[in-house]
Amino acid sequence: MRGSIVWIAVGGSLLCCASASLAEVGTPASRPAHLLPVQIPYNAPPQAEFPEIEQATPAPDVLSEKDLKRAEALLPLLEGRQELYVIAEFVHLGKPAVPVLVKALKMPGSRLRYNAIETLSIIKDPQAVPDLLDVARNGEEVTRVRAHALRVAVRLAPMEALATLRELVKDQADTIRRAVAFECRHVRHPESVSLLIELLADQEKYVSVTALESFWRLTRWVGPPHDWQGSTHEQRIAWAKEWKAWWDKTLKDRGAAPNTQRSEPVS
Repeated sequence: MRGSIVWIAVGGSLLCCASASLAEVGTPASRPAHLLPVQIPYNAPPQAEFPEIEQATPAPDVLSEKDLKRAEALLPLLEGRQELYVIAEFVHLGKPAVPVLVKALKMPGSRLRYNAIETLSIIKDPQAVPDLLDVARNGEEVTRVRAHALRVAVRLAPMEALATLRELVKDQADTIRRAVAFECRHVRHPESVSLLIELLADQEKYVSVTALESFWRLTRWVGPPHDWQGSTHEQRIAWAKEWKAWWDKTLKDRGAAPNTQRSEPVS
């Protein structure tokens, strides 16, 4: 008991001493500030040295006879383990290699023909559009190759592909009709809108829905609300007439003068 009392007394005396020392020291705001100038030596890092990169050989404007033979030898390799390398080679050769590249559109192998079309889309030369449209119209070609050829042709020359779009509206493959419905949004011509109205009444629902979206992108006209996702073929035929009536009225009113009175100028 006596030991506890002693320790309590010692602790109290220590607290009193600590309080007195803190009172003497004061708050940091009351103490005067002393600034010590300090300079840290700084050495700039050395400049990085990069080796000179060898520039790629520029593409020729006209292919030599040697380059033509090499390009023709690369055509079968558009399908295989080196197809990406071969695509890069044709892209490097550029537009002069297009007459050689279109020969691959008639070679065996659907993947080879698809890669040839993809290479033409990267080169972006409109001179390949007639050959691409021939592939799109070929009913014996694989559907995905036909659809890809149509897509690339529309991107390169929209107005030139309009006649082919008109022809493929009645195609037997629903995938091709859906491709027509999608690509018409990139052809800003009144006839492409008429083609979309025709595809609104398609027997396949997803073709009709794609045509509806493309129609809105071209005209920004929504029309009456209908359940296109749950519709029947008969309903889509009836609803397409509403869109046709609106489009006929729009074409008729487009050439008419605005029905507004002109105010006299204020002098």
